[in-house]
Amino acid sequence: MTDTDIPTRADLDLIKRIIPHRYPFLLVDRVEDIVPRESARGIKMVTANEPHFTGHFPDAPIMPGVLIIEALAQTAGVMAGVTLGMADKGMLVYFMAIDSAKFRRKVVPGDMLELNVTVKRASTKIWKFEGRATVDGELAAEAAFTAMMDLESGQAG
Repeated sequence: MTDTDIPTRADLDLIKRIIPHRYPFLLVDRVEDIVPRESARGIKMVTANEPHFTGHFPDAPIMPGVLIIEALAQTAGVMAGVTLGMADKGMLVYFMAIDSAKFRRKVVPGDMLELNVTVKRASTKIWKFEGRATVDGELAAEAAFTAMMDLESGQAG
């Protein structure tokens, strides 16, 4: 597969063909602006009916910071999976490290969370990323993270 054959966006169907996450833990609705081995932009529509809001500050619902970092990682996993041609191959992605995580703004129901990830280093299995999550152009969270792409354990679906 050449870079010109790689899709530049992933809808929910393609996302589910690349990463194994499902409701309530699938935290990205679409991925756009995919540049293989470089960057991508994920979109997460934050809704009041998500299960974490019933227990995480129920009178003032705030999306947990760890889930924002997970949403960044899922965006990165989709971009890596698209780059590596892993749709329908059962690829698993595991965190190896999360560094410099900072939270700057609350994310609440009704927000559109934009998830920008940039590749800092990529090999076949180990990828390093920087991620920035924003709402209306305002920085909500940022982190650097390392992930392992497990290409062998997957089974074709």
